[in-house]
Amino acid sequence: MVDQIYARLGEEGLTRLVAAFYRRVRTDDVIGPLYPPDDWEGSEKRLRDFFIYRFGGPDRYIQERGHPRLRGRHMPFSIGVKERDRWMELMEGALQETGVPEEEANVLREFFGQLADFMRNRPE
Repeated sequence: MVDQIYARLGEEGLTRLVAAFYRRVRTDDVIGPLYPPDDWEGSEKRLRDFFIYRFGGPDRYIQERGHPRLRGRHMPFSIGVKERDRWMELMEGALQETGVPEEEANVLREFFGQLADFMRNRPE
């Protein structure tokens, strides 16, 4: 089902989801400071392109960035339970704001939970 999200939401739906997420991140006191302040647009584009690719759309992310290597790319940032939970909270808000249908939202929640856990790099 994960690879069918793009077919169901389209590039526009995933773009709206990522934009809604980043609106929250920019003002968040927990994970906002982890993002480079001079590269908000780049960060948003990378996540958008990754989601589009990962959920069954065009592979722009791979063409531009190569293998995702997500854990390695996030290693410079201290990510623990608090950061994981906030990332999930902000993504949940984005799912609600953009009105992702419940069937697709449940698939995304499961994927996001696994992804957020995988990004943790701080023992607690």
